[in-house]
Amino acid sequence: QVQLVESGGGLVQPGGSLRLSCAASGRISNINSMAWYRQAPGKQRELVARVFSDGRTIYPDSVKGRFTISRDNAKNTVNLQMISLKPEDTAVYICHVLINFQSYWGQGTQVTVSS
Repeated sequence: QVQLVESGGGLVQPGGSLRLSCAASGRISNINSMAWYRQAPGKQRELVARVFSDGRTIYPDSVKGRFTISRDNAKNTVNLQMISLKPEDTAVYICHVLINFQSYWGQGTQVTVSS
């Protein structure tokens, strides 16, 4: 069993910054990748950032240059640094970990960008 615990969400003004963290615990062996997704009301879940075991990262164009994903292998944590936040970034942000090609999801943390 694997547990994911997210933290760091909240309310921020447009142009502000937030840092999300996700800690994985439990039966963790081979982590293939760690990622953040988001889901806004009425919209599909979308990938925000992914970091692979070899350190490669991918971002959609909507967040490229504003969001940075990082991974601490020793602590089995993944962080998402978000800057220059926009109202359209408002969503529930959900941590995802692929372990031995099996998916695990966190509960999500709310990020609201509003003045």
